[in-house]
Amino acid sequence: MNTKSIFILFFILSFGFAKAQVSFIAKASKKTLGINERLRIDFEMNEDGDNFVPPNFKGFNVVGGPNQSISNSWINGKRSYSKTYSYFLAPKSQGTFSINQATIEIDDQIYKTTPLKITITEAVTKPKDGNNADYVASENVHLIAEVSKTNPYLNEAITVIYKLYVSNDVSITRSWQELDTPKFQDFWSQYIEEKGEQQIYETTYKGKPYRYVVLRKAVLYPQKTGELTIEPLTLDIPIDVQGNTRDIFGRRRMARVNRTISAGKRTINVKPLPVKGKPDNFSGAVGNFDFSISTNKKTLDANEALELKIKVKGTGNLKLFNLPPLNLPNSLEVYEPVRANKITVNLKGMNGFISDTYTVIPEFKGSYPIRPITFSYFNVALNEYKTILSDEIVVQVVNGPVPNQLNNKNKSLRNEHVVSLTNDQFKYIKTSTKLIPINRPVFFKTFKFWCLLGIPFFLIPIIILTGNTRRKRLNDIEGRRYRTATRLAKKYLSEARKNLGKQAFFYEALERALHNYLKAKLAIVTSEFSKGKITELLSDRNVENEVVLNFESLLKSCEFARYTPTSDVAIQQDYDKAVKVISNIDKQLQ
Repeated sequence: MNTKSIFILFFILSFGFAKAQVSFIAKASKKTLGINERLRIDFEMNEDGDNFVPPNFKGFNVVGGPNQSISNSWINGKRSYSKTYSYFLAPKSQGTFSINQATIEIDDQIYKTTPLKITITEAVTKPKDGNNADYVASENVHLIAEVSKTNPYLNEAITVIYKLYVSNDVSITRSWQELDTPKFQDFWSQYIEEKGEQQIYETTYKGKPYRYVVLRKAVLYPQKTGELTIEPLTLDIPIDVQGNTRDIFGRRRMARVNRTISAGKRTINVKPLPVKGKPDNFSGAVGNFDFSISTNKKTLDANEALELKIKVKGTGNLKLFNLPPLNLPNSLEVYEPVRANKITVNLKGMNGFISDTYTVIPEFKGSYPIRPITFSYFNVALNEYKTILSDEIVVQVVNGPVPNQLNNKNKSLRNEHVVSLTNDQFKYIKTSTKLIPINRPVFFKTFKFWCLLGIPFFLIPIIILTGNTRRKRLNDIEGRRYRTATRLAKKYLSEARKNLGKQAFFYEALERALHNYLKAKLAIVTSEFSKGKITELLSDRNVENEVVLNFESLLKSCEFARYTPTSDVAIQQDYDKAVKVISNIDKQLQ
């Protein structure tokens, strides 16, 4: 072999080797950024792949993506292919964070990216440019947490109302995403649900006309004294701002920017309740209350039951204190109380009543007084303790035994049962025994014998019935195909089912399952996936048009779910719909 031939062979092998090289890399828009800036991460590959799994983006909130882009071109007979998954991230705190490995499957091989180090610094000062969309958006949209009182007493109700203010210079036309939910540690808390549609109110803010909406309301009862922190509500909001360009009619075009807006932390300084004048029986009730004790009857017979109710009603921390205990004579049998309550929560706090109902049964005839019971609470409006004394209740037991008579009767009964013992008291007991051997029972014709003999006759009809059912299932070709298709659908959707409670992971897994199913059934590659191509391939295989439309609607749901929040009910419906669609396609494919 001459030198020229060796050179040509070496060139061909080198070309094939270069062509076979697969590249899968991660790129960051910047390696250092301020905490108020955004980061873009691109995962780029030069060959088409499936089952893309992104990292968990620890230390960041995903505010956009994944966005997918594909570039496929031929230049001078040479093919250039690129596929990219893009994410937009907002940092949670300062520090150095790692963007871990992402994975992709290409030609049955798993490829991983190299981790990236990202440094987050303090907030970066941005220029106050009236023509800059980011600056205009930040100056015209505000999230405020209004606290009714910042120095309450322990267990005094306060309210927190979150309002979103938007000036008339910008607008919000798409729903926002909640990044951080307020945390009410060391508070008893409850949200107040708004009825009906969200209302828009007109107001002024910093001297300018604004609109605002109430996002949520919460009632809080502090459970500790000292400085308590309410963590902020943080939103990612798409804001439409007038741009510098105009359309053909001379109107200014709108530019959309995403802003992360936070209500900020709020500090509540909780005061302890006064020590001066604090009653000994004080159990922690704070508010304004009425106290009462009542019975359903005051005259009854012995061993007849009556109900005794202790009730507190009013406004305050009704769920956070105990009712005073009941103290009755020992001759009254008392059972554990039954707790009842009817409490509503509004901006003033808890309102309603709580009660303990005791069942009391007297044993003897007589008169039984129920002594007054005291209930103490702290009245915030008057800044003093209040004590309420209940009325005395007398219960009359008209029929029944008297305690002294019963004692005499028991004494006479004990005297009647005195027994004298003699020497021949136990003479009837024999002191010697005589053992008599007995024959062991014969198994033949015993109950166990007849049971074992009858079991085969009992099993015969069951075996015949089971066989007939099995033959019917085997002959039911349509049903068998449907069951096989349903098992196949659940196999492909197993990963999606594991993530039913996590929207982003569920729809990513659902989309992969749909793609992998068509890839396996129709022998196509991912780059050929399009609505038109799917419709054409499935229609050629005689799949019903309704089933094809349902498959396309699932792909749309996967795409929309990346940008808009959805409920757990909708996620479950999409999963059930996916099982049904894949089962129908598998059953109808020819």
